[in-house]
Amino acid sequence: MSSRKRVEVCLTPGEYEYYKGEYDIVVVIDVLRATSAICTAFDYGIRSIIPVSSIEKAKSYKEKGFLVGAERKGQIVEGFDFGNSPYSYMKEEFKGKDVVLSTTNGTRAINIASDAPTVVIGALLNVDALSQWLIEQDKNVLCLCSGWQDKFNLEDTICAGVICDTLIRTGKFTSEEDSSIAAKYLYLSAWDNPLGYLKSSSHRRRLKNLNLNEDIKYCLTPNKTDVIPILKDGKLVKL
Repeated sequence: MSSRKRVEVCLTPGEYEYYKGEYDIVVVIDVLRATSAICTAFDYGIRSIIPVSSIEKAKSYKEKGFLVGAERKGQIVEGFDFGNSPYSYMKEEFKGKDVVLSTTNGTRAINIASDAPTVVIGALLNVDALSQWLIEQDKNVLCLCSGWQDKFNLEDTICAGVICDTLIRTGKFTSEEDSSIAAKYLYLSAWDNPLGYLKSSSHRRRLKNLNLNEDIKYCLTPNKTDVIPILKDGKLVKL
């Protein structure tokens, strides 16, 4: 029996139930832009982020006086303070605060995975630090891609592929699923020029049409931070 741990990739939250219960650590990935914004927030001194799936729940927090961000289809939802642009979180007023966030894909994926023993947040921004931490944990890992409205997307899969490849190269991890092998090879073919490779991705086009090019460039820059956000009692905090 091999004592190697498994690292696998689930391509959309809709497929999560097929993987459920087999993994000690779930890494939630939403490169454009929720998990990138979350990493940035902790980098800039936020205390915690409460991820909520519905706008109704986000509104109820706003009524209680919380700072609340909400994004749907790439845009800030009317009546909320901010969306999921990483640049929104680079502000002094967030330091030491508890913030609530609801996004189209990312916060939903976090809540879907919340039954796992450990849930951490992954993005290209923290990919090396996160991979290193995962290697040290020596546990079965599932990379859960947030996708776009339960459909496959390129950028999350490529990020999952980086993590997969890094863990497998140590010799301590193995992958059995085709989705994981596909993610790994997608990353290997894209990595020389992720921006160029993702030029044609659907979500990048969506954000570009909303004039969010700066967000895109920022989110597709690897290793801007070594922050690892982790879910504790329904709140994301810095590891």
